[in-house]
Amino acid sequence: MDKRVYLLTIITFIVGLVELIIAGILPLIATDLGVSLGEVGMLISLFSLSFAISGPVLLSLTAKIERKRLFLFVLFVFFLSNLMIVVMDGYVSLLVGRVLSAMCAALLISLCLTIASQISGEKYRARAIGIVLMGVSASLVFGIPFGLWLGNEFSWRAPFLFISILTLIIMIVVYFALGPIEAKRGLPLKEQLKALKNRKIVLVQLTSILFFAGHMSLYAYLTPFLSETMSITGNSLSLIYLIIGIVAVCGSFLGGQITDRLGAKRSIIIVLSAFIVTIILIPYLQFSLALFICALLLWNLLSWSLQPAIQSYLVSAAPETSDIQQSLNNSGVHVGMAIGSTVGGIIIDQYHVEINPLIAGGFTCIALLIILAAFKQKRK
Repeated sequence: MDKRVYLLTIITFIVGLVELIIAGILPLIATDLGVSLGEVGMLISLFSLSFAISGPVLLSLTAKIERKRLFLFVLFVFFLSNLMIVVMDGYVSLLVGRVLSAMCAALLISLCLTIASQISGEKYRARAIGIVLMGVSASLVFGIPFGLWLGNEFSWRAPFLFISILTLIIMIVVYFALGPIEAKRGLPLKEQLKALKNRKIVLVQLTSILFFAGHMSLYAYLTPFLSETMSITGNSLSLIYLIIGIVAVCGSFLGGQITDRLGAKRSIIIVLSAFIVTIILIPYLQFSLALFICALLLWNLLSWSLQPAIQSYLVSAAPETSDIQQSLNNSGVHVGMAIGSTVGGIIIDQYHVEINPLIAGGFTCIALLIILAAFKQKRK
């Protein structure tokens, strides 16, 4: 497998940090800027929305630009957007910086995924995608505690300064280590989006949305779930988050390995089926802490094992529009996370947090039925 894949993984990790690193320091920002927690919380929602919309559009608009040159330019803008947050005062400048960094992150992660599949060949495609996604999952998992530590030790601006420094370093590495990568000859955005008329492609994209909606309907409220069901709080809770975070990162690698060996279709069905059984069983395993923790670990392992198979399948099912499909899929993941978090919150307010795993299982059951329908569709 091409060694440049590991450089792409580092890029996705650094870029991915900026999304949720702010979550742990919301009170610090609100106090310093004199705004409400709700207003600061909007910075996360706005980031996700900007990320979801801009990724496919920017990838298409920059389709003809040589990839190394594009990497360096977008990394530089990403550096400036985070530096803006560090040096400028006021809520508006923070808002602008977050939107710019979201747009850059969306394009950079899309580039990393498409280039990984391009340079690795069919034999190692899913494995390469899985390794690159390890950077994304690791950044989402460790961004919150790392940002919280830096914010409390120094200032809420410290995490963004740290990301700025890392970005400068990776720019230097990219300049010397990446080498020129010619842009693929692609179709215009209008033509690429016509692929969404293919029912098979639409169903596959919808599968990712529903899967992550299911995952986040429990994961977003894991703290109250663990507290109310197993009385897990404090340091024990932090330890569990750390362990399941490490396991989730391993899930991306495992998903790539399984897909390369078994094929995308079989891998998708296996992961979805195992995920459904695991997450539905979780609330019924409270009688045994060991079994309960094992189920939590398996659930989070599976949570990031699906994407390598989904992305690999999209590349093979729609090779002529694979770049835009991978980017749309990445956007779909964020849409699914937003849906799951919203639905999970409604369930907690109206019913009880113990119902959330069943809701998650319901989302994923629908995802499994949809992907099975997609596999029966003939390519048009």
